[in-house]
Amino acid sequence: MLQKKEMVAVLLSVFLLLSCSSKLNNETGLLKISDNHRFFETQNHHPFFWQGDTGWLLFSKLNHKDAQLYLEDRQKKGFNVIQVMVIHSLGETDVYGDPALINHDLSKPNLKVSGNADGNYWQNMDYVIDLAAKHDIYIALVPVWGSVVKSGKVSVAQAKSYATFLANRYKNKSNVIWMNGGDIPGSDSADIWQTIGETIHQICPEQLITFHPRGRTQSSTWFQRADWLSFNCFQSGHRNYLQDTSAGELHYGEDNYKYVISDYAKMPVKPTLDAEPSYENIPQGLHDTTQPKWKSADVRRYAYWSVFAGAAGFTYGDNSVMQFHKSGDAVGAYGATADWKTAINDTGASQMIYLKKLMLSRDYLSRVPDESIVVNQGTKYNYLAATRGKDYVFVYDFTGENFSLNLKNFNYENLKTTWYNPRNGKSQETHHLRNHGIIQFDPPGLTADGNDWVLVIDAV
Repeated sequence: MLQKKEMVAVLLSVFLLLSCSSKLNNETGLLKISDNHRFFETQNHHPFFWQGDTGWLLFSKLNHKDAQLYLEDRQKKGFNVIQVMVIHSLGETDVYGDPALINHDLSKPNLKVSGNADGNYWQNMDYVIDLAAKHDIYIALVPVWGSVVKSGKVSVAQAKSYATFLANRYKNKSNVIWMNGGDIPGSDSADIWQTIGETIHQICPEQLITFHPRGRTQSSTWFQRADWLSFNCFQSGHRNYLQDTSAGELHYGEDNYKYVISDYAKMPVKPTLDAEPSYENIPQGLHDTTQPKWKSADVRRYAYWSVFAGAAGFTYGDNSVMQFHKSGDAVGAYGATADWKTAINDTGASQMIYLKKLMLSRDYLSRVPDESIVVNQGTKYNYLAATRGKDYVFVYDFTGENFSLNLKNFNYENLKTTWYNPRNGKSQETHHLRNHGIIQFDPPGLTADGNDWVLVIDAV
């Protein structure tokens, strides 16, 4: 029989355990779609701007200590969603060597208790998801990568069994978002993607779900009217203007805002975002490592162009971080050589927070894209992206070239203009002026790719 001191110790332990569990569930509540169906918001109707990162191999490559380091860093930099693969191959193991599946069968998760102190593959995954919640980060789970399904080694029955297992395991995790698909057209193995989507939605009706398509395509092409699809995403891909020449595909090149414009006009209305643009420090076109690498200026351009066109957020990517490459290993995919612990501090990663801060600095849920404000829209790198709310206007200029705006429909006479720097989040050169319709603006500095600025106009 327990002594009094022992009983007190047991009760205290139970209390602390319950307190921790309650805290975990309350830190990161379920997201939902805003009333106008364009954005995300919290359960308390606060706007949620999706600042995502591609940590694709998080579950398979990082131990608990490194997962803590990564998530702490991403939280400090403002990231609030991490996109992660659950099964990248049927032989998937975690960093401890624990296989995810029995006999490479998707319908047979390996739940055998592991000999290591950190548990089996699924217990390790549980740990990371809970750790992310403590850092106010959502995990967008890709159940099984598209290439695995495309291989023909997954049946509809196996997919349903696996999706049922996953959904039941994580249906009570308020920081889980589902990202069906995985770099594949929705028309490839469509019955499997429908099965996974429908199964998860039936078991987890309150959790958001989307579909991650192949490069230069968008989920809305196949699933716009699917009941299970909460929001759209697209993969603008890694090709430059000249490389985007594949027959039968949209030739948007680097103009990722065009996917947003396309999705924005579709019914029923659903949020959309670029879930995979060109990654920082990855070769243009991906496969030829002699090609120039995408830099932070390119990442900013993709981010501001798509968000100002109406996207509900943006997902950043880094070549070394997305695969968690280690400097002592052989050269990684797409020529990655930098250690991921160094690459988490690449310039573009640190600059994404300035976009989120800007978007949430004004009335967010009233925001709409408005190209009509710009007198000469421009093409390619000279394209000017404009968005406005009920009493403000933002215009993004990638090259710092002079431009004119027609503000006759912005029904405020007295205006305050400020130049916002996407490179450091600082504002400068504030002026007050009268709204006399067409007004010309001259961004700071010389005209050059990457001398990007946001003109902020506030009604006074």
